[in-house]
Amino acid sequence: MLQELVVENYAVVDRLRIRFHPGLNLLTGETGSGKSIVVDALGLLLGARASAEMIRTGESRAHVAGIFDVRDSQPIRRLLETAGIESDDGELLVEREILAGGKSRAFVGSRPVAVSLLKDLAPFLGDIHGQHDQQLLFSPEAQRDMLDAFAAHRDSLDRAAAIFEQWRSAASDLESLQRSEQEKLRMLDLWSFQRKEIEAAALEAGEEVSLENERRVLQNVQRLEEAASTAYTAVYDGPESALSLTHTAGKKIDELCRIDSSLEGLREHLKTAGLSLQEVSYALRDYLSRLEANPPRLEEIEGRLAALDRLKRKYGHSIADVLAFLEDVRRQIASVEQAGERMEALKAAQQRYSSEFEKLAAVLTAARTAAARKLEKRVEAELAQLSMERTVFRVRISPAPWSPEGADQIDFLVSPNLGEEPRPLEKVASGGEISRIALALKTCLAVPSSGPQRTLVFDEVDAGVGGSAAEGVGRRLKKLAAANQVLCVTHLPQLASFADHHYLVEKRESKGRTVAQVEELDGAARTREIGRMLSGQKLTPEALKNAEQLIKMSLA
Repeated sequence: MLQELVVENYAVVDRLRIRFHPGLNLLTGETGSGKSIVVDALGLLLGARASAEMIRTGESRAHVAGIFDVRDSQPIRRLLETAGIESDDGELLVEREILAGGKSRAFVGSRPVAVSLLKDLAPFLGDIHGQHDQQLLFSPEAQRDMLDAFAAHRDSLDRAAAIFEQWRSAASDLESLQRSEQEKLRMLDLWSFQRKEIEAAALEAGEEVSLENERRVLQNVQRLEEAASTAYTAVYDGPESALSLTHTAGKKIDELCRIDSSLEGLREHLKTAGLSLQEVSYALRDYLSRLEANPPRLEEIEGRLAALDRLKRKYGHSIADVLAFLEDVRRQIASVEQAGERMEALKAAQQRYSSEFEKLAAVLTAARTAAARKLEKRVEAELAQLSMERTVFRVRISPAPWSPEGADQIDFLVSPNLGEEPRPLEKVASGGEISRIALALKTCLAVPSSGPQRTLVFDEVDAGVGGSAAEGVGRRLKKLAAANQVLCVTHLPQLASFADHHYLVEKRESKGRTVAQVEELDGAARTREIGRMLSGQKLTPEALKNAEQLIKMSLA
């Protein structure tokens, strides 16, 4: 239930602070006084789209805040816990800020949140019904949603939607597979050739580097022999070789150590150096023994590298790329070879999901049919209280193409006059009748909850209504307000007489600018306002008496 609404810098509102109460809260005022601004501001708190055009001229931002009583509301508590927001005191502060650049920010419990959270909370906080919603009554989709809400079979709808998506996905995959199969068959010969060509090369990772090195060696055998021979002579084979000089130095150090034992460590170092030189000389000797010119092997390497270059030009920049290309070609060929199996699996899945969806759709149709008969009786009973006692209301359920919502088309049919065949709403109902039908439906769909009251908002639901029908609308709103907090914008004095709490919205001039203000009326002021609504600009004694009479009649 909405306890308090604060509006700042919104349209012609400078700053409003309105406290609302349980029961029927009615807002009246001259045409254009700003009554609907209050409804629009509340809509922002329930996730409606924000527009920078609504910011008061000369201001950089608009701000709307609402305090809701959410005591004992488990669905709201679960949503808040998921969002990491606490509301232990039973009150929930919801805020919306519109910036001049067009962006908006939302806050719940003084914490910034996504607007999507406001939309999730909206069904548990309030429901706004305006003239636009009456136009929605003409939509078969909206009518189906209303019947589903009355039937209260959300679980069946969710299961049907899930199976429908699986069926549609399988059908889409099958269609895509069938469409691409012909193209893949045309590509199969090319892929087979590419696989055969690459596999015939018997590529090995890293072989290119090894072949390049071997080719450099074979191309430079003479230079390598000269360099290796010179090194071998310098290390081992020459009279002044490093190994010979090391031996000579070793003998001299032996003589020194016999005299001065502190040089013993040098002998060990020199011995180690000698052993290392021997290892180097052995390695150079073995290397020289293996070096030999091999023109056939060089030609073979040149041919292999040329073959690798051809493959790289066709399939990648490196051997690794060529091997990756080969794996991709193998997958493509496998996919073609397995297309038949995949197609059969998709057909089986599609058939399975089709069968499941048909069963769920039949369950939905049966539930909707049963709910439709109950809704027809409930709506006709409500319309009888709105001076439409001869009206026939019917819900037609007919087959429709499959959709996530099942396989039914829902049409609300009405016959306002005795003896006429029920026909679609937009073809037979007048504006006033549409308003009353909308109210009757809203009353039937507003199920009392064990938790806190929800806020139901009606913006000029009395459009096109007058006379005794207006009194019926007022009594319906009064009845609805027994289980829900109701906010209603009205131009009719008959409706205003039923108010538990009456608010006057009017525009005044302040500092050279127009400002909208809202005032909660006491008993006497309320009588004067209803009198004004009856008589126009000039309040007459007769209008006051009529206003008093209307208020007394509303209490009867």
